[in-house]
Amino acid sequence: MRYLLLMALAGMLAGCEADAPGPAKVAEAPLSDVAFLADDAVWREERRQELSQPDGWTSLVGLHWLELKAHYLGSGTGIANGMRLAVGPPKMGMVEQVDGHVFFTPEDGVALTLDGKPLSGRTQLASDHDETPSVVGFDEGKGSLSVIRRGDRFGLRIKHADAPSRLQFKGLEYWPPQPGWRITGKFIAHPPGKTLPIVDIIGTATDAPNPGVVEFVRDGKTYRIEAMGEPDGGLFLVIADRSSGHGSYPAGRFMDTPGPDAQGNVVLDFNRAYNPPCAFTSFATCPLPPPENRLDLAITAGEKTYAHAATAIAP
Repeated sequence: MRYLLLMALAGMLAGCEADAPGPAKVAEAPLSDVAFLADDAVWREERRQELSQPDGWTSLVGLHWLELKAHYLGSGTGIANGMRLAVGPPKMGMVEQVDGHVFFTPEDGVALTLDGKPLSGRTQLASDHDETPSVVGFDEGKGSLSVIRRGDRFGLRIKHADAPSRLQFKGLEYWPPQPGWRITGKFIAHPPGKTLPIVDIIGTATDAPNPGVVEFVRDGKTYRIEAMGEPDGGLFLVIADRSSGHGSYPAGRFMDTPGPDAQGNVVLDFNRAYNPPCAFTSFATCPLPPPENRLDLAITAGEKTYAHAATAIAP
């Protein structure tokens, strides 16, 4: 499907420019530039679709931290809900913390699912740090509840397909795609097992796997980005630069790259620098760029900041 989209977009780009009056910049460009523009357009569309999925980041409507041993939860007012949700049944059930684990007991007669199957009786919920996180569904599949762990704290992440932040999603803005911001860097490995402390937006520090650093040159100057992930897989980069707060999201942006090739080369496509979930909702917990990744460089490429207002469920 991605290949067909690429070919269709490449044809559209070339065809439209060829039919336009005056100089045809894309038609006159090398085929590699046409393919670059087409591939970038596909990536942007996939990015938009991912964000606007019914369970995407724009569907977040709540984040509730478990402060007590047990909480009753639901959306009802005037009910003994120690944890009031913006959506869902008036009384949903009870959530408990027991010896570092989270358990959920549904309210009698409430239609809920666990990982797509009917839920009845007390069950343990896996968090986002487990191999397969648990998802409790409600409102006939429109809503979901899941557990996140940050340090030694647990929280409940609530999503709903009818979140205004999703229904009112206005799309994304980008700098124009520029082949010059697709730069080949060099991966320099760290000793095995090295980690990098990463602080998130709520102040929790986590030691992330830090396999190496990527060096690249821009305008004759060398820059370094500490990478997370695994060198034999993909690398995850969290960066801030001179455009942060001046066109791009103030708290920084993310980038994903393939692992280095046999010669240690890594392709950094800054046209695909993208906003963290916190740019779209106040209910996300995003990693912040470490000091090493705050670049003295204005990266005028990739995704621009997103102005949003809606963070709660529609009435």
